[in-house]
Amino acid sequence: MRRAGLLAVLVGLLVALGVSPAWAAPREALTPPAGAPYVGPALDWTSDGAADYADRLGESPSLFAQSVRYPLTDDDELYLRQFVEQATTTGALAVLTLEPTESLGDLTTADAQRLADELAELTEADDAAFWVRFAPEMNGSWTPWGQQPAAYVDAFRTLADVVHATAPGAAMTWAPAYGAGYPFGTARGEVEGSGPREESALDTDGDGAVTDADDPYAPYWPGPGYVDAVGLSAYHYGLQQDFGANDVPPAGKYEALLSGTEGWSSPTGAGRDFYGTYVTGQDLPMVVQTGAFFAPGDPGADVAQELAVKQGWWRQVFAAAPQFPGIAAVVWLEQERPEAEADDALVDWRATATPELATAFAADLTAAGFTTGAVTTVQDLQSGGTALAQDRARTTTGGGDEMGWIVFCAALALLLFYASGLAGRFLPSWRYPDEHDPRDRRLDLFRGWIIVAVVVTHIEVAGLFSYVTLNAIGAITGAEMFVLLSGVVLGMVYPVAVRRAGAWPAAKAAFRRAGRQYLTALGVVVLVFVLSYVPFIDASVITTFTDRGTGADGSAGAGTVYDLYANAGQLLGYPPPWYAVQQLLLLQMGPWVFNIMGLFVLLSLLVPPLVWLLQRRLWWLVLAVSWGLYVLHAQTDLRVLPSQFEDSFPLLVWQIAFTHGLVVGYYRRQITAALSRVRGKVLVTVLMTAYVGTLVVLWAGSVLHVEPLEGVYDGLYETFYQRTDLQVGRLVDLALVVVVAYAVLTTMWKPVNAAVGWFYTPLGKVSLYVFIVHVFFALAVGNIPGLDRTNPWVGTAVHAVVLALVWLMVRFKVGFRFIPT
Repeated sequence: MRRAGLLAVLVGLLVALGVSPAWAAPREALTPPAGAPYVGPALDWTSDGAADYADRLGESPSLFAQSVRYPLTDDDELYLRQFVEQATTTGALAVLTLEPTESLGDLTTADAQRLADELAELTEADDAAFWVRFAPEMNGSWTPWGQQPAAYVDAFRTLADVVHATAPGAAMTWAPAYGAGYPFGTARGEVEGSGPREESALDTDGDGAVTDADDPYAPYWPGPGYVDAVGLSAYHYGLQQDFGANDVPPAGKYEALLSGTEGWSSPTGAGRDFYGTYVTGQDLPMVVQTGAFFAPGDPGADVAQELAVKQGWWRQVFAAAPQFPGIAAVVWLEQERPEAEADDALVDWRATATPELATAFAADLTAAGFTTGAVTTVQDLQSGGTALAQDRARTTTGGGDEMGWIVFCAALALLLFYASGLAGRFLPSWRYPDEHDPRDRRLDLFRGWIIVAVVVTHIEVAGLFSYVTLNAIGAITGAEMFVLLSGVVLGMVYPVAVRRAGAWPAAKAAFRRAGRQYLTALGVVVLVFVLSYVPFIDASVITTFTDRGTGADGSAGAGTVYDLYANAGQLLGYPPPWYAVQQLLLLQMGPWVFNIMGLFVLLSLLVPPLVWLLQRRLWWLVLAVSWGLYVLHAQTDLRVLPSQFEDSFPLLVWQIAFTHGLVVGYYRRQITAALSRVRGKVLVTVLMTAYVGTLVVLWAGSVLHVEPLEGVYDGLYETFYQRTDLQVGRLVDLALVVVVAYAVLTTMWKPVNAAVGWFYTPLGKVSLYVFIVHVFFALAVGNIPGLDRTNPWVGTAVHAVVLALVWLMVRFKVGFRFIPT
């Protein structure tokens, strides 16, 4: 509050001096490159959307426009947020039109403060920047707030003062209608004003009558200290003598509108040169709202005529930019609606209504050099998903710290492998006793260990659990092990189902299970969204992701907050727009701690056809295709789906862990037998020793500065061990950990099981259940008041309590009837 007060004082001093306040950093985005104005549509948001428009145009616009009622109600705030969500998903600027629903004299400072607070919050949360068009076309007779200059100026100034003091991302924009025909008394669409028409103020030449000789703009001018940008509604409605008809615009008409020489009934009049007076004269940027009238129901209306009319106009708009460099933005009316000028017939203003129009519009737009594409930080779902690819990464220099942990863990794994060999030879009583039991408890215990690591990783607090999980376990394995073990289990159990029930019944059962997983995924995504509206719950801990500075944008992206539920608010509309429904159904939105679920759904669908191939001894084909897809992604970065998981766990990459697990599970007895023979043991031991020994030698050389190949060690992590792309080193470590885990749990089962089996095995048996409920534990921990996440003692206690509660829920089967296990 103190900071806001100081800013208000500063703004007040600037106003008193007649100086426009300097634009704060977020508003700098409102200044386009020289000679390249921003451009974008004013859509009908009930039937259109940002993504749909970008698809039609072939590129993203640099702005979107929308109207909102003012003062804001709760519904209007929601509507405003939804609009900003749409704009920021493409990094576009927002042209916000405020349409007063009350008399201008009844608008209060409190109304202004509510709007300004909302704009400030949206700027901070979404990097949004606004042109705020308050009560535009105030000089017209067709708006309830029209032709009340004194009341308008007071209301504009009240709002401007508050916005300048509170909302650094908003520019107050004064936007009258083009003045030809003023005072528009006989215009179709004339409405009763919300206040009395102020005749004396409108009579600028003092002749006792309001005519087109009077200045159509000056009475409404709030003053330079209040206006950050000016705007003008400048449409092509047909020829002057044929107003409201499908006429091709004559050459030079748009330029004449800007300079005030088009359409006047008398040759002279005051203040007609809008551009010269307010853009050049006041040194302010200009936002033009425009479009070309086309009535598809008129006689002779056809595709060719529509293109001629609209292209004739937009080419004038584009061509005028060099002559009028003060134009910062052009808003094209992209709507189909009844117009009074056409006797309430339907008029199609859209420039992308058909593929032919859209192609021509895009081509001319590109040729004109207008600015398109992202201007602000893109807050779309894909950007959020891409940011998640750095999930759990730590900022390091050259990967040195990461490689140190990898070498340490690999060496430790090798020592455990040696120890398992000694235990198998000298302590046979420790051996796993149930080799022929269809339920392999070793797998359950191992899966329990992995799912606990997942829970600890996603409950983001410091402590012993976090230190071990993020550094030691996370360095050498992680979610890929969970994927591989899922493949192993399904490779073991699905063939049994085929033998018992037949191929087709088993396949149908597998598909039904995948369907239940998908519905569960949707249910979790929706439930988290619903909980985000509960007043005392802050769901942002899992519905947003903060860039750690280790992603594609490097340290420059650090601190950027990505909304993983962008456009989710659109689902509250009735009916909800299809693009929002589609994003939900494709799992393009969801909590970051749950995004791998979509991958499991797809992989589950692959089990029946893959096992069918394995039953025909085509394992070599399965693995060949799997590696082919892996290489394809490495070369092309191809995404199969727009789903959120594709960014952190790309399907073409992560399938390799699953398919290999499936093959291992299907041929487990043959593989186990081969590796248990002397040749198998020697081969595995030699390979593991060679791999780990090489890592140790490279590490020691780096530490002692006696590297045989200088710089090789420093580049290992970036080149071979990236998690998202499961680079080759990561895959080798995956195999290393699997072999070591199998050896240890086979030859040292009894002491290991006695020590930790009671805890890990129950969790591993129902790992899907644990994965689902952990989402809500992450949410709960994120809402603990005053929690110090950096305190290791507190963090260790939090992890211990969460793991204990999860174990007890599993022990007493809490929710097993409706939560998949």
